[in-house]
Amino acid sequence: MSDTSSTIGAILRPAELKANDRGGGARTIPLVTRKCGSTSLINGITAFDPGASIRMHKHNCEESVMVLEGEAIAEIDGVQHRLGANDTTWIPADVPHRFINASNEKPMRIFWTYASVDATRTMIETGETRTIDAEHGAK
Repeated sequence: MSDTSSTIGAILRPAELKANDRGGGARTIPLVTRKCGSTSLINGITAFDPGASIRMHKHNCEESVMVLEGEAIAEIDGVQHRLGANDTTWIPADVPHRFINASNEKPMRIFWTYASVDATRTMIETGETRTIDAEHGAK
């Protein structure tokens, strides 16, 4: 069980938390959010099925992503970068990017952190903007 408290911190156990389907073979488990008392950052894990990707988007704050498992392609401002386990990105606010599982056979997982509890995602294709909290049902 995940133990959460906004006054003493939180222990979060991804295996015990609900994953949110992002579509296209990607699922996200929110970890540190307002729900556990965070006031300055949010983070979580996104798992990608073989060959899965998320669409090009940007955020209103900085983001850092670490590859936990598998091989990824990080497309940042039109440039593709191959990443392996423990490789980490830093992406400034308003820079279009996306992540792709580089393997058609193995899963890939990333750990992401946004530098604001008020982080938003704007889809490049549609211009639609939503808060990350709203996407995860973690208000």
